Amino acid sequence: MARLGEGDKRWIVEDRPDGTNVHNWHWSERDCLEWSRSLLSSLLSNLEILNGEGGLYIRTKAIDKVEGEAYVNVRKGKVIPGYELSIKLVWEGEAKDVAVKVTGLVEVPYLADENAGEDPEIKVSVRDDDGPVGRRIKDAMLSKGKPILLEKIRAYVDAMSNGGPAKDELETKKVSSSSTAAPKAASASTTETITATTAPEQKEKAKKEKRKTKEGFKNITMTEKFYCRAKDLYDILMDENRWKGFTQSNARISREVGGQFSIFDGSISGVHEELQEGKVIVQKWRSGSWPDGLFSSVRIVFDEPEPGVTIINLTQTDIPEEDKYGNSTVVENTERGWRELIFHKIRAVFGFGI
Repeated sequence: MARLGEGDKRWIVEDRPDGTNVHNWHWSERDCLEWSRSLLSSLLSNLEILNGEGGLYIRTKAIDKVEGEAYVNVRKGKVIPGYELSIKLVWEGEAKDVAVKVTGLVEVPYLADENAGEDPEIKVSVRDDDGPVGRRIKDAMLSKGKPILLEKIRAYVDAMSNGGPAKDELETKKVSSSSTAAPKAASASTTETITATTAPEQKEKAKKEKRKTKEGFKNITMTEKFYCRAKDLYDILMDENRWKGFTQSNARISREVGGQFSIFDGSISGVHEELQEGKVIVQKWRSGSWPDGLFSSVRIVFDEPEPGVTIINLTQTDIPEEDKYGNSTVVENTERGWRELIFHKIRAVFGFGI
């Protein structure tokens, strides 16, 4: 045993010069809040509860809010999830026999890992009509909808207990580390992502960008291909109603230079610095989890080499390596957010890309 106040070197994992967290020996934490919003939205939105039984038609619409925190800790391959969330879900019902329609909210006030073995409380309310018909529809939503909603929530709990996005990341790292020595064969990706290493000039540009990175900050570059017109893709990114449609989250987006934007229920915000319709978007951009006063710069360039094919080149500079809570996954989460929560969602909803 080591003496009090001293560490026994047999039990200390020395930091490697290359910064590699070998076999995930050290604790690493992955922020899963945006991933949780996306998964809960896909699980709970557009569910059919009743389809004519008793003259009632009820279905869920979309997630209104997911607030709280969600994360996964990983050490030595062991996954420890943590989450405390409150969920609000919009639903609608109709009693066709009396031609009455209502909308309401489903609320899950407290969904937490400490109660993972128990079903959370579910509250149902009606916004439009609190009379006899409204109560009838609300009661039906509670009795018939609660088992369906709980089943979907259990799927989220199971996904978190299995590591959430961290599990896929660990598997990906294993595969990529075993294949780094072998040359990669050219293959057609289902997302048609064009990597930044396909041309010598792009390699040189990436090197220059890396040299310009400030200490404590990093840059990312991405190239994505879509089968649509550049103007259409520009409009999707600049239209708050379309944004809500493909991300299932609230957004406020000005279309003017100097105007502000707020996306993903306010978790990302900033100001437009340059806008050229169908050509360029430049933004001063930050996450609410970053230290106060820090902004990155996002530059999105649209290229349409042929009608109906658009290539986006995105560069984001001055991304802090750590958030205000000390988590060191900011750069990784930012890149993943663009790819999985924005670009892939556009493809999934609008069918742009293979």
